[in-house]
Amino acid sequence: MKPAEAPAPAAAGAGAGAGAGETAQRAAEGVGARRPRSRFSQSEATPIVIGNVMYVSTPYARVVALDATTGAEIWAREIPGPGQPSLRGVEYWPGDAKTGARILFGTRDGRLVALDAKTGAFAEGFGTGGVVELKTPEILQGEKAGYYGMSSPPFVWRDLVITGSATPEFPARGPAGDIRAWDVRTGKLVWTFHTVPRPGEPGYETWAAGSAEHRTGVNNWGFMTADVARGILYLPLGAPSFDRYGGDRKGDNLYGTSVVALDAATGKLKWHFQIVHHDIWDGDAEAAPALLEVKKGGRTIPAVGVISKSGLFFLLDRLTGKPILPVEERPVPPSDVPGEVTSPTQPFPVATPPLVRTHFDPKTDLADVSPGLKDWCAKWIADNNMKSGDIYMPVAFNRTTINLPGLQGGANWGGMSYSAALGLIFVNTNELGQVTSLIPSAPGAPLPYERGSPSARFSQPDTKLMCQAPPWGQLSAIDVNTGKIAWHVPLGVSDNVPVENAATGRPNIGGSIATASGLVFIGASDDARFRAFDAKTGKEIWTVKLDASAHATPISYRGRDGRQYVSVVATGGSFLDSPISSDAVIAFALPK
Repeated sequence: MKPAEAPAPAAAGAGAGAGAGETAQRAAEGVGARRPRSRFSQSEATPIVIGNVMYVSTPYARVVALDATTGAEIWAREIPGPGQPSLRGVEYWPGDAKTGARILFGTRDGRLVALDAKTGAFAEGFGTGGVVELKTPEILQGEKAGYYGMSSPPFVWRDLVITGSATPEFPARGPAGDIRAWDVRTGKLVWTFHTVPRPGEPGYETWAAGSAEHRTGVNNWGFMTADVARGILYLPLGAPSFDRYGGDRKGDNLYGTSVVALDAATGKLKWHFQIVHHDIWDGDAEAAPALLEVKKGGRTIPAVGVISKSGLFFLLDRLTGKPILPVEERPVPPSDVPGEVTSPTQPFPVATPPLVRTHFDPKTDLADVSPGLKDWCAKWIADNNMKSGDIYMPVAFNRTTINLPGLQGGANWGGMSYSAALGLIFVNTNELGQVTSLIPSAPGAPLPYERGSPSARFSQPDTKLMCQAPPWGQLSAIDVNTGKIAWHVPLGVSDNVPVENAATGRPNIGGSIATASGLVFIGASDDARFRAFDAKTGKEIWTVKLDASAHATPISYRGRDGRQYVSVVATGGSFLDSPISSDAVIAFALPK
C-alpha cells in the first residue's frame, strides 16, 4: 500500500469552495506477482465489492480477494492452464443454506470456473473440480479452426450462471456464439439460445440457403443486463463472421448486431431489435443495455437504452422491444465488392443525433492540431488513393477505405451509466477510424476476399494523433425523456500537441459510473487520467494523473470505515496499445 493524495471532487452543485481544501486518499495495491510483458498483459476488469471484500481478476492468471478499505490481500487463486481469467472481471453468487457463496468467471481458453468466495478454493460440486468445459461438441460445430473463450464475466440470475463467448472474426465458420445457462451449484447445462437460428427457429429465413450452418460470430463478448424482477435478460450481440464480407451470407442475418431479450429462466426469445442489418462493418452491439424509466404522455415506461459501435442510440420499450422514440430506415451506400449484397437501408434514431461523425471529407475535415500532421495525413490519403464518405459506406474492392467511427466505435463494451434523478444517460464514444480494403484471397482460401494492406488505424503511428479533426473521444449526456443530447465534452487530452490544441478527446476503452451526488466518474481514455464531471452540465471538476491508463469501468462502494470509495483498475494496455506501466487497483476515498 502506497498512500498518496489527490484533490477530491466536491458534490456537484455544492459550490466552488465545497471540498476545495479536502483530499482523496489514493491507495494503490499491486494485483500481480509479475510485471506485464506485452500488450496482452492488461486488465479491463471492473472489481466487484461484497461486504468489505473486493474481488478482481488479474492478467497474471489469478483471481484475488482484497480488503476493500485497505487493499490488503485476503486470498489469491492461480488458475492453472493456458487461459487467463476473463480480462473484464468476475461474477458473484450469494449461496444458500447448503452451498457457500461463489465467485464465477470464464477463461480465455473456454472454461467456466467457480471458486469459494470465502477461501478462494475451487468450488466443490461444480463441474469437475470447480471447472466446466465450455468447448463442447455442440459449440465447436465440427469445425477445427476457431478460437473460443470468454473475455467478459458471466451473468448470474437467481441460480443460473449465463455465459457468452469470444469467437473468431475470420473465417466465416467455426464455434457457435450461442448463449448458455448453467446450474450455479452443479455446472450442468440448463438451456441454450442459438444466436444464429437453426432450421425452424425464428430468424433462420434471414440467412441465404445454408449460410447459417456452422456460422461463427453473433456472440456476446461484452456484458449482459437483466431486469431481475421481470426475469428478462438483455443480450447485446456482435456481427457475423467474416465481419468485412457477407457475400456468403446474403440477408439481414439475425441476430447479428442486435439486442435480444430472453426469458432468463428458459432462454426463450421474447423480442429482438437489429441495430445493423447484414453487418459488414464489425459494428457489434456489445455495450451493455441500460435499464431506464422514461416519462411520456403522462406515464412511466420501463425502457432499455441500446447503442453500438455506430454511435447511434436507440430507446426501446423494455417489455416489447418497440422503439419509444421514432426510428426510421434510411438509404445507405451499396457495395462494389463482387458478390456482396448489402442492405439498402439501416435503422437511424430520429430524435437523438449520432454521437459520432457520420461523414468524412479529407478536403475539409483533416486534423491540424500539431505541426506537420495535416500534411502527413493528406499525403498518406493521396498515396493510397483512399476512399471516404458516409456512415455505413462498405469497404471497397481493391481500394483502401476510410471507415469512421471505426472498429472501436462509437460506443464499446464500457456501455452507459444513468442518473434517474436527472433523467440523463451518459456514454463515452470514440472516433478512432480504420483504413482497410478487400482484395482477392489466395486460391483455396475459405472466402473469396480478405483484408488488404494497409489495414490500420486512421492515425499517425508515431504520435497516435488521428487524421480526422477532433474530437477523437467524447463523453455525452442524453435526456432519456426526449432523446435530445444534453451535453457533449471532449474526453481526454493529447499531451504531445501544443497546449492550446490539447483538448482533442482521446481514444477510450471502459465505462463510467454516475453517483447520487451528481457526479460522473470515468477513466477509459488513453491519456492516463481519471476524471469526475458534473452530471448536469458536463463540466470537468476533478482530474488526477495515474501511472497508467484506466481502461476499465470504475465502481463505487462504502468501506468498513464508513467512507465512500471509488475504485478503478489502471494497468494501461488494452487494444489501444496504451503504455503498460502499472498493475494496480486504485481506490479514492471521497470527502467525508
